Amino acid sequence: MTKPAVTKETGFRHFTAAASYSWAGFLRVLREAAFRQELGFFVVSIAALALVGASAGEIVVAVVLFLGLFSMEAMNTAVEEVIDRISPEISIVGKHAKDLGSFAVSCMIAACCLYLGFVLAKHLFFTLA
Repeated sequence: MTKPAVTKETGFRHFTAAASYSWAGFLRVLREAAFRQELGFFVVSIAALALVGASAGEIVVAVVLFLGLFSMEAMNTAVEEVIDRISPEISIVGKHAKDLGSFAVSCMIAACCLYLGFVLAKHLFFTLA
């Protein structure tokens, strides 16, 4: 019987291996201009929420939405890399896959903007003094 090419870690070794892969993924997506812009949007948004006196719950919801955005951006980058690897020539299937990934990111950006707009407007224009 032949030995498998990759051994599956278990227990704490699995946890540390997964953390290592996640860190490598973060470093890879950090090279994407779109991700860096989204990270800047996150920092500005959290600062704006803090400045208007948003509650801890409102800030937590914003953080969760941005984590969703970051994960969509990472998945979009993964799709683009796989498509570019298996189909370096331009193909309609590859274009569709990339367009769908881009649409998913756009939906998360819209969700973040809608939520931020709602919370900021609530605190700036609709608070009772």
